[in-house]
Amino acid sequence: MLRVLPVVAALLLLVFSLVDWWQSPDDRVRNLPKWVWILLILLVPVAGPIAWLFGGRPVIASPATPTRPAPRAPRAPDDDPDFLAKLKPQADRERRLRQWEDDLRRREAELRETEGEGPDQTPEG
Repeated sequence: MLRVLPVVAALLLLVFSLVDWWQSPDDRVRNLPKWVWILLILLVPVAGPIAWLFGGRPVIASPATPTRPAPRAPRAPDDDPDFLAKLKPQADRERRLRQWEDDLRRREAELRETEGEGPDQTPEG
């Protein structure tokens, strides 16, 4: 059993390297052209597949190292454009409400003045 184990390991390594070589895009293979790598994998029994795994196999970015940075969430509400967009209509409503309240106070004051100066009223003196 121990005599067969290295042969089985070498065959598994060879098969894995061949499948990986076949699936690798030509433009992503490192250090040598793709056709040279197949010659190395097939003609140099154990060293060829190991060389492919460490020197020729395309480097694929792992999830821990993304190729582009993830978008950052805003740190504060005033940095968030969505939050600021929600505030604008609310501020417009508040401005209109204050304007209406001011207009109502002005009209009430005018009514009080006109009621006090009516023809029935005589100035005190």
